[in-house]
Amino acid sequence: MRIPSRVIGGALIVTLLTQLTACGTLFYPDRRGQIDGKIDPVVAAMDAIGILFYVIPGLIAFGIDFATGAIYYPGGRTAQVAPEKLREALSPDGKVDNLKLQAILESELGQRLPLNDPRLIQQRGSVEQLAAYQRVPAA
Repeated sequence: MRIPSRVIGGALIVTLLTQLTACGTLFYPDRRGQIDGKIDPVVAAMDAIGILFYVIPGLIAFGIDFATGAIYYPGGRTAQVAPEKLREALSPDGKVDNLKLQAILESELGQRLPLNDPRLIQQRGSVEQLAAYQRVPAA
């Protein structure tokens, strides 16, 4: 009677360990803390496989991944540059020199950003933003 209980206990441990490795929280700890986003199908599939084989641990894995945000793709990254450094890229009439701006961003962020890419979306600044840089809006 002792051998079957060891086999059952070993099988239970193996199933729980395999289910825990299917959790996106363990594979992508850097994604924790996200609130929403696009669901990563790889993590969702791993959790779904867990539901197929072991219902309760699979549901727990889904719950953990949704609660921690590890099931979502990572969000966009942001960076900030001091306004004093950006002032060098502005001309006196308030227009932005893309070459100077690209050089500033490359030196500050360590990445080359293609500011001449046709997919780039440029937004106009407000009068208040120009006033913060002591610039006069161009008509």
